[in-house]
Amino acid sequence: MIRGVNGIGLWSLYMKEVRRFLKVQTQTIWAPAITTLLFLVIFSVALGRGGREVLGVGFPTFVAPGLIAMAMMQNAFANSSFSLLSGKIQGTIIDLLMPPLSEGELMGGIVGAAITRAVAVGFVVAGAMMLYPGVSLAMAHPWAVLWFGLMGAVMLSLLGLLASIWAEKFDHNAAVTNFVIAPLAMLSGTFYVIDRLAPAFQAVSHANPFFYVISGFRYGFLGRSDIGDAGAVAMAALGLLALNALLALGTYRLLKSGWKIKN
Repeated sequence: MIRGVNGIGLWSLYMKEVRRFLKVQTQTIWAPAITTLLFLVIFSVALGRGGREVLGVGFPTFVAPGLIAMAMMQNAFANSSFSLLSGKIQGTIIDLLMPPLSEGELMGGIVGAAITRAVAVGFVVAGAMMLYPGVSLAMAHPWAVLWFGLMGAVMLSLLGLLASIWAEKFDHNAAVTNFVIAPLAMLSGTFYVIDRLAPAFQAVSHANPFFYVISGFRYGFLGRSDIGDAGAVAMAALGLLALNALLALGTYRLLKSGWKIKN
């Protein structure tokens, strides 16, 4: 009888998920760094020519933190959205449901591995960014870098797990990626500050949780943000914590119900 938390099972599931993405690390870790660096080069040439400054810094320095956070979130979603979905399609989901793991432990192992991949991608992308001329990644508020980076990874890990519970084939998961995750990431203020938008579009941006992750993460590097002053950034940090708590509760309840998994 296993009482309390099944530590061995949780650790085993976590390591299984980590080893899965490390086996193809060229695709899961290193490729995002190349893709993100290309984004930086293209937008710097297209929008940053002539020594353009945004929030008091050069355009490459402004856009680099947003690209790092965006890469972390997208890879967290990709990792957590694959586990259950691949099991459902290949018929191996029984390997996750039969072991003596509670729904919370199952969620913790999958989400923990997705966060690990996001952090690894973040470090690799940051290293690639530092090779680009004109980019400075000096941190003004390290707590904001850690907090918003973690909150963004947790949020997308939970969303990925929710997507894998709902999806019945890879096309469904791709639809969520292409029509939900990618637009929210691109329209989150990664490449611009929202005060240059029309009031209606500013309101839409303020309803986008990705905006707070990107801008809060950037605040950690630059000490400035289009969220507002330090008080507004702190409120955004607490808001993301509350949102992630709600997402975790919803994910747990769905796993507990067995919807589209145990049937």
